[in-house]
Amino acid sequence: MKTCITCGMPLEGAHEGDVGMETDEGTVCAFDIEGGKVRDGVAIFEGGVAFFQAEVADGDRALAERLTRLNMSRLPYWQARPFAELVGEKATDEEWAACMARL
Repeated sequence: MKTCITCGMPLEGAHEGDVGMETDEGTVCAFDIEGGKVRDGVAIFEGGVAFFQAEVADGDRALAERLTRLNMSRLPYWQARPFAELVGEKATDEEWAACMARL
C-alpha cells in the first residue's frame, strides 16, 4: 500500500488524489507540503493530533498526542529527523488498535 512518508496516510483508493509530491524518500500527501516543500515536523504533528482528536479520540487531546507520537515515531522519515514533540508518552498497541478500528 502506498502511504505518505511523513504521516502514514494511505494514498490509494479514496485518497489516491491526495498525493502532494514525490521525493527521493517516497510520496508525501498534499496535506504535508507547503510551498513545494515538506512542512516542518511540528506542523505535521499538530495536523495528526487534530485528525486523531476529531476522528477517533472523542476530543481527547492527550490520547490524540499519544497516537500521533506512536504513528510518527514508526515512520523512517521522522526516525531520521527527530524533534521535541515526538518525545513523550506514546499510545499503547491496544489504544492504537482500538482507534484504528474506528476509522
